[in-house]
Order: sequence, then structure tokens, then C-alpha cells
Amino acid sequence: MPGGAAASGWTAYTPLSADPSYTSAVLGQDLWILALALEFASFLMGGVNFLTTPLTLRAPGMTLWRLPLLVWYEASGSLLFLLSVGPLIAGAIMLLLDRLVGTGFYLPARGGDPLLWEHLFWFFGHPEVYVIALPGFGIMLEIFPVFARKPIFGYRTIVISVLTADSLSLIVWAHHMFVSGMDPRLATPFSVTTILISVPFVIIVFAMVATLWGGLITLETPMLFALGGLASFLLGGVTGIFLGSETTDIYLHATYFVVAHFHYTMFPVTFFAGFAGLYYWYPKMFGRMMNERLGKIHFWLTFVLFNVVFIPLFVVGLAGTPRRVYSAAAYPLFQPLQHFQVVATVAAMLLLASQVPFVVNFVLSMVRGPRAENNPWRANTLEWTVESPPRHGNFALTPVVRHGPYEYSAPGSALDWTPQDQALEPAQAAGGG
Repeated sequence: MPGGAAASGWTAYTPLSADPSYTSAVLGQDLWILALALEFASFLMGGVNFLTTPLTLRAPGMTLWRLPLLVWYEASGSLLFLLSVGPLIAGAIMLLLDRLVGTGFYLPARGGDPLLWEHLFWFFGHPEVYVIALPGFGIMLEIFPVFARKPIFGYRTIVISVLTADSLSLIVWAHHMFVSGMDPRLATPFSVTTILISVPFVIIVFAMVATLWGGLITLETPMLFALGGLASFLLGGVTGIFLGSETTDIYLHATYFVVAHFHYTMFPVTFFAGFAGLYYWYPKMFGRMMNERLGKIHFWLTFVLFNVVFIPLFVVGLAGTPRRVYSAAAYPLFQPLQHFQVVATVAAMLLLASQVPFVVNFVLSMVRGPRAENNPWRANTLEWTVESPPRHGNFALTPVVRHGPYEYSAPGSALDWTPQDQALEPAQAAGGG
């Protein structure tokens, strides 16, 4: 049996992936599809765990409306994954059956439809973007009130907005398929839902900005990365509206504009928010503080170089340069834009090199970093009430939650924070979660 790697691209579009005669790497393609099905089945079990834990193992007094927003966002992402991944697993099994048994789900010669795979793939593929993004939003929402010393703005509205976004994300998938040959009458309703899903995210971003407004903001490294993530995501969200409209997407599809948009949505909520979370929870995980100077150097290099990489790609994409084409030399029409791609390439290499200060900081701080207090950021959530790093089992005694997680600068309090396991003063109690 022929071997080799899978040869149908990461999307495994049919009929290429469904017919073994199209590629010599038959075994590699079969194993890739099988791995896809098994991998997402395992993720499905992990999602069940992430969802059921906050529902069944909350501390006494921890009502759903007292959960930290990071927990809400992780749970909502897990719920969305559970609702969307089933069709992809089924589609992968159907693809294997086409290849190994001779069924005809996707092959036109056997009465199948190649677009069926695209629908199943993107029904999962677009909600998956939010599955990845929501924990990053949760991290930013945890960090903003701590470093602004203000309660989160619109806690319940933020929760309702993310659940609304979860629901809408299940009916937007076909905006990836405007040029696929599907019935063009479907384009308008999917354009409407795609643009409509911007509304709950606009509400969430507004709540972030309102939380910062008038706050006593300090710019420690976690806050810098959270702010950088928010600023970058705004550009990603705005450019997504263009791709959600079928009229502009037909022109911009498969150009570098899509590459730039994707990175302006995913990089902020994975890398910027991820680094913000690492710098924020590092003292709790390892009991030592990271170096602030190295942290700020890491942030500014990453933020500036990220923008230098991807802003030029918007330009070449608007000009029509196809994605996955590293050089415009083969396309005389695009040769005047080649210098933009050279700038982006050099900046990408420098962006990778700019992660060295983080690696050095991460490793050396474990040995030389100053000893961390139990609550160096003066935060309210329960993890900061235990020693750094926590003991096995985290809590010596099960904590009793007495209010919400974002009671900062409350009137009548001697301190500007009140941990969740401590009672609020009577004058504050009416405003507690």
C-alpha cells in the first residue's frame, strides 16, 4: 500500500481527499483522517470536563453569578465545542468510508456532493474560532479590573453577550463558502448572521473599555499585554465585517487580507492574552515574581513587530495578492508590492526572536525572581487567598464565597479590594454579586 504524508491540505476538501486515486499517499491520508476523528473525540471528553466542573464543584456560596468571568468563558467555549464538533467527527468517519468502503457521501461519481464536507467542516470550523478566543477574552476580563482597581462593568451583560455569541456562531459557517459554488441565495442570510455576531462582541469590548474608564490604571506587564490584545483585536473585528459581506468577500477571499484579518483576531486572544495570563498567574504558580523590565521589553517588541508583520498584508491583500504566495515575482501585476512582503517577512523573523526575553525571564525568575506574596496584585478571586505556590489540593479548608469577584474600590472599605471569602462591610453589601 502506498505510504507518505496526507496530501489534501489542512481543510481536506473533497473530492481530492475522498478519492484515493487522486494521491499516492493513501495510507498517510487515511491515518490523518482517522487521527482527526479521534483527536476531536478526545477533545469532546475534555470539553465535558471543563463544562461540568464549574457546574457541579463550586465552593459554598459560589453562585453562577459569582463565578469569575474566565470560568464563564471557558465553560461557554466548552459548551460551544460540544455543540459543534459532532458533525465534523461524523464527517471524518463518512470520509473514511468513502475512501475505504466505497460509499458515496462526497464523490459525485457515486452520487455524493463535495460541498457536504465543506458544510460539515465549517459548521465546526468557525465556532472553533470562538472556542479558541473565549478563554483569552476571559483572561483580559480578569486582568482589567485588577489593574484598573474598578469593578467589572456590566458583569451580567458580559455573560449574556458571550452566550448570545455562542448561539449565533452556529449559524455563520457558510461565510467561508461564498465562492464555493453553493446556492448564492444562501449568501445573504449568512452575511446577515456573520455581521450580527459582531454585536455581542462589541458589547463585550465596550464593557472592557468602560471598566478601564476612570480607573486607577497601572501598567504592569500583565496589563500591557491585555491592553495590547484589546487594541489589536479591534482591528481584527472591524476587518471581519468586510469578509462577512458576500460582495466584498468574493474579491478578498483567499488573499493576504484574510491572512491579516485572521491573525488580528487570533493572535490577540491567544498570544497577547496568553502572555498576559502567564505574567499575571506566574507568581501564584511558581511563588516568584517575573522581572518587570524584561516583561515590558518583551511586550513592546512583540506588539510593535506584530503590527509591522500584518499591517502590510492588508495592503497587498486589498490589491488582490493571493495568500500562500510568498513572492510577487510570479505575478507581474503584484511586483510593485513585493517590498511589503519583504518587510513582513523580516518583521516575522524579528517577532520570533523577540520572544527570547520572555524565555529568559520565565526560566531565570524561577530561580532568581523575588519571592511572591500570596496576593501580589491585590486581587479578589479565590486563587489569591492561598499560598504561592498552592499546596496540594489548593485550599486547607473549603472557602465560603461571600460576594462577587470584582469588588474593587468599594465605598466604606479601608482597602480597595475584598477577597471573595471575606465579608463585605454593610455599606458595600448591597452592591455585592
